[in-house]
Amino acid sequence: MAGGWARDGAVNEQIEASINDELARLKARKLLVGDSLTHCAECEEPISEARRDAIKGVKLCIECQQERDGAPSVRAGFNRRGSKDSQLK
Repeated sequence: MAGGWARDGAVNEQIEASINDELARLKARKLLVGDSLTHCAECEEPISEARRDAIKGVKLCIECQQERDGAPSVRAGFNRRGSKDSQLK
């Protein structure tokens, strides 16, 4: 594939660097810590003992967690590496 002035493999290196950046960001997210709640922090429904044992520090019941996971997250809409594709938007 022709890359213009870029050396061979530069595009793949950019892709791999972007993936590694995202993986590092995900790993750095604050993990749940502390004691699990016996009742959901949002709806006050009891949280099952099996869920509390499986996920340390859980604060939400399954239903509330699924609603939160389904909500769209706000993410930056730009490519920090400044690729041509990001500049065409």
